[in-house]
Amino acid sequence: MKRRKAIARILLIGTGAIATYSGYKLYDWNKGPDFEYLEKHKQLIAALAETIIPATNTPGAKDAAVDEFIIKMIKDCVERKAQNKFIDGLKELERYCSSSFDKPYEQCSLQQQLQTLKHFEERGKSNNGFMGKVEDRFFGKSFFATLKRLTVEGYCTSEIGATKGLSYLPIPGKFIGCMPLQQGQPAWATN
Repeated sequence: MKRRKAIARILLIGTGAIATYSGYKLYDWNKGPDFEYLEKHKQLIAALAETIIPATNTPGAKDAAVDEFIIKMIKDCVERKAQNKFIDGLKELERYCSSSFDKPYEQCSLQQQLQTLKHFEERGKSNNGFMGKVEDRFFGKSFFATLKRLTVEGYCTSEIGATKGLSYLPIPGKFIGCMPLQQGQPAWATN
């Protein structure tokens, strides 16, 4: 009889701990986002975006002012849960860089920056199939998935990205649905 009581108490304590943690996470994701923190770390966001789309023979994410686009989208166009997950992800990235490399992300070498982004990409991967869809629906996309999506959207919709990073014809000819790209030609920018 004592064993049954012990098992029941362990299950009760475990269930209570899980419920408490879930309640805290739910509160944490739905609290008012810290937009002041987001504005103060504009250079961090710019460095992250530049690591994802670096300047080569085409302009990079910094040249296209993707950091301003990301901040604007997080503030105005993303639901509260995603806002908080993004800001918490930035804070976690700062902690990771300071504990792993003893310096902020912006001062890390390119190899260290890539290692940091790979770490967060691996942590942010959701499950495949139905469970992944449920996880994304209820818990939202990860910090890295949101960062990468907004970086690409901001770059491809900016004037510099669309005209200099992609192929762009301001007055196109007729529409050809499936046209092969020529050697070395970038993808087409569309309206």
